Amino acid sequence: MSGTFVGMPAFPVAAREAVGNKTLRGNLRHATHTIRDKRARAVAELDDWAALREAGKQIKDHTLRHLDRYLVQVEEAVTAAGGTVHWAADADEANEIVARLVEETGESEVVKVKSMATQEIALNEALEARGIHAYETDLAELIVQLGKDRPSHILVPAIHRNRGEIRDIFRSEMSEWGRPAPEGLTDTPAELAEAARLHLREKFLRAKVGISGANFVVAETGTLVVVESEGNGRMCLTLPETLISVVGIEKIVPRWQDLEVFLQTLPRSSTAERMNPYTSMWTGTTDEDGPRAFHLVLLDNGRTDTLADEVGRQALRCIRCSACLNVCPVYERAGGHAYGSVYPGPIGAILSPQLRGTGSEIDASLPYASSLCGACYEVCPVAIDIPEVLVHLRERVVQGGPAVRNGNRVVLKPAKGHAAERAAMRAAQWAFTHPGAVRTGQRLASRTRRLHPRTLPGPGRAWSGSRDLPTVPAEPFRDWWQRTHGGKGGAK
Repeated sequence: MSGTFVGMPAFPVAAREAVGNKTLRGNLRHATHTIRDKRARAVAELDDWAALREAGKQIKDHTLRHLDRYLVQVEEAVTAAGGTVHWAADADEANEIVARLVEETGESEVVKVKSMATQEIALNEALEARGIHAYETDLAELIVQLGKDRPSHILVPAIHRNRGEIRDIFRSEMSEWGRPAPEGLTDTPAELAEAARLHLREKFLRAKVGISGANFVVAETGTLVVVESEGNGRMCLTLPETLISVVGIEKIVPRWQDLEVFLQTLPRSSTAERMNPYTSMWTGTTDEDGPRAFHLVLLDNGRTDTLADEVGRQALRCIRCSACLNVCPVYERAGGHAYGSVYPGPIGAILSPQLRGTGSEIDASLPYASSLCGACYEVCPVAIDIPEVLVHLRERVVQGGPAVRNGNRVVLKPAKGHAAERAAMRAAQWAFTHPGAVRTGQRLASRTRRLHPRTLPGPGRAWSGSRDLPTVPAEPFRDWWQRTHGGKGGAK
């Protein structure tokens, strides 16, 4: 996975700075609360939501178990429909394939549908290095691109910006990218949307190459599906002469019928809509209708390594709805940039360390970017147990152990800076296998509780710096039980 946010500090450092930004926190609080409240109402309308959630989980798990077979089926179906399939093991290979395909058309401009996969591999930067200008057409992505910014949310990349900031970006930057912003542009949503529409119209009509991702790929027909709310995706998918789609291998579903589940759960979990305004589907090429050439780039980039992890592989179920971000107390306060990845929030905290590994300081810190409250699991439409994976990855960071990297089985070394945690866990393991030691420790703690400090010393200071130490009771539970029940049937 590309280090898109090169030079980012570890999450605790980045989050500490973000929490001090009152404007950022205000923007995030307003946006996340609005989206999650609307989502809750939309989901409550369906009596069979729990069944749909389980069905989505089962479909995804089945596909991942048989991914080798379905990948071959996709290639055969797309090829039979007139498309060309390319295989990319990593970001560099994917970027090289896409750049070469664009250069072969003789064009130097492309229009893009919002795509997490292309952000993951830093495609825009790779194309720019080859003299190819990539124009984002999603409104939020356009705001991020014009502002020379980074996305901070899966669904709403510019969620950290308010209307005034967006107006200022349009006024100062649009002219450098094409049609300038209208004179006297205000911060009303209608005017901002119209300014973006006018700016992008000339690009849609001029571009000969379009680049997209896909929300789903149907194995039995080779059909790609993009769901969106603005119509820009439809323009990119139909007007250009050449269409290149970069898609993670986990986006496959076996049958057309499987879309019935996800086209109900994805809109409600993401935009809180009963159905999304635009659902675009295409299968290969058709004479005199849509692009004349279609290329599908199937992207691995750490997904096969993730698939080898029996606990962590459930992250590959993700359908990128972003519901977990909108309920996460950590994301709401720290924002997306602190995660140092195009995948922020709870899903990013488990996906990025698996796609990129935990070798860097920031990736080793991401599994700790959570309170483990479980809200993310409750709202996930495919039932990814994010807290379980977070704990699993924390163990990997602290203890090291076997893993798969670049297709090879390796033994990871423990990350630096966790020696005290390892020592504490070993001590806890020893204590809990010696009941007498636990009983003695509890009594000693109760009798000396008036002497206990309010904060922990040494390495423990980082933990107690943001948490209250629990008050030790005057009497251990075991002693209370023995005293009040006379030891009858009591714990030993």
